[in-house]
Amino acid sequence: MSFKITVLETLVEQVKKLNEKSKRIIAEKIELIKENPFRFKRIHSKKFNKVFRVRLNIENNETRLIYVVLEPNIILVCLLERKKDYKDLEKYLSKI
Repeated sequence: MSFKITVLETLVEQVKKLNEKSKRIIAEKIELIKENPFRFKRIHSKKFNKVFRVRLNIENNETRLIYVVLEPNIILVCLLERKKDYKDLEKYLSKI
């Protein structure tokens, strides 16, 4: 099955602030998501049942790339810092 990737404005703004190495890491992970969106760990959400996260180490911070699978679309939502403990997750997901 072919998936179409959509990127929310929130993620675009977050990625603009990063250095080139970090942008390249994120691009590589997005390619892996395109190949198989169900390969990464599923996380719980009140709104959606197919929410996943990808572990990243960006600029020495534990970060998570959050995305939602609404077939045939993959919606890339945001980057979450791990130390904030997913507190902002529902706020970002409400923008879908």
